[in-house]
Amino acid sequence: MNAPIRCLAPLALLGLLVAASAHAADTTDAALLQRGHYLATAGDCVACHTAPGGKPYAGGLPMPTPIGDIISTNITPSTSAGIGRYTEQQFSDALRKGIRADGKHLYPAMPYTAYAQLTDDDVHALYAYFMHGVAPVDSKPAPTRLPFPFNIRLSMAAWNLLFLDNKPYTPDPARSAEWNRGAYLARGLAHCSTCHTPRNLLMAERSSRELAGGAVGTWLAPNITSDANSGIGNWSEQDLVDYLKSGHARDKAQAAGPMAEAVDHSLQYLEPADLQAIATYLKTVPAQHDAADTQPVDSRGATFDGMADQRGTALPDDAQQWSGAQLYDANCASCHQASGEGSFDGGLPPLFHNTATGRARADNLVLVILEGIRWTDASGVHMPAFANDLSDQQIATLANYLTRHYGNPTATVDAAQVGMLRAGGAASHLVGLARLALAVVALLIVLVIVLLVRRRRRAGSAGKA
Repeated sequence: MNAPIRCLAPLALLGLLVAASAHAADTTDAALLQRGHYLATAGDCVACHTAPGGKPYAGGLPMPTPIGDIISTNITPSTSAGIGRYTEQQFSDALRKGIRADGKHLYPAMPYTAYAQLTDDDVHALYAYFMHGVAPVDSKPAPTRLPFPFNIRLSMAAWNLLFLDNKPYTPDPARSAEWNRGAYLARGLAHCSTCHTPRNLLMAERSSRELAGGAVGTWLAPNITSDANSGIGNWSEQDLVDYLKSGHARDKAQAAGPMAEAVDHSLQYLEPADLQAIATYLKTVPAQHDAADTQPVDSRGATFDGMADQRGTALPDDAQQWSGAQLYDANCASCHQASGEGSFDGGLPPLFHNTATGRARADNLVLVILEGIRWTDASGVHMPAFANDLSDQQIATLANYLTRHYGNPTATVDAAQVGMLRAGGAASHLVGLARLALAVVALLIVLVIVLLVRRRRRAGSAGKA
């Protein structure tokens, strides 16, 4: 080998090492972004931070709460409208402590109480994804404007002291790795308790009733504890995996409303091992029983052909007077069949042995009739909405027919209840109660001040005497 070639050989080797190192870094970065995207999907971030017809993560979605609408923020890496200037620590504080980069507090409509469970490594991956894997959108959503006193964000500092556990998830050494993975996902990223746990007067989750059922706007998030009657105790792990993956557990339930959104945007994309882990964990959640559930919710009802007694009978001229059987025949039987048995392949579910009709409260059944079930792709069970076709009275008549023959006969619906659900739910008194409480506190403070002033005056008078 001549001298020039010998001199170039180390340089060539160095170049190969540098290229190999750069390729390894690129691979690591790509893997980190991919992991961050998976975690963001598991957290269902896109569902809340994307307005209908809007760009992903650009915010602007109004989220109804008992104290008013909370508008989701832009979490794209836009430096003018999003989180593009956030450091990783600021991102972590927002995600796990509910504190924005400007030091102001977030409302717990953002489930930071659940995301507090996340590990530092997962927060790092999420930060990398949102900063480098999401397209920036330079549009700022309208600010959240809640009524007094809830517009005082500093009050959330006291709320956090009372209700926020900001310690990351600690694995239980007595449990399997699969169970711990399921607990980490269910309690953290998937934030199951945010919807499925009832809340107290201060809107904090009631830990003593974990996953016993909660409210998501007008929808009821059901009990998903291990209780056999009220919860999912009689479901197999495969039933749960099927439901999380497709929104449909045959002969048991189909997802609708917010749960359908969770499956549509998030859960269906999780790895099979993660779905299995969540199912394994949920099967061990301590049972929470509702006395009204005397048998499994999905075990009620049987086939029933209500048209047998209606054949040959003329329909009333006034459609408001149609019977439940007549309304069912006109609107439901073409899909669910005359006896409510659904399609032979299970794609169109039976109406009996179905959680939609088997619950003691029929709110979700009414909402499914009103809103239908829609998916962004071809997955899940689809159903048209009847809000524009049926009146409140007709929906009440139909819902009572369905629960009486195919589900829980103790569940009753009237036109007023349908109207309330159609309008977005009952009016909340929380704002009024909060203002009354503040007025009482202010009055007590004034009284204390008056008493102190009087005591000082008396003491001064006594001293002069």
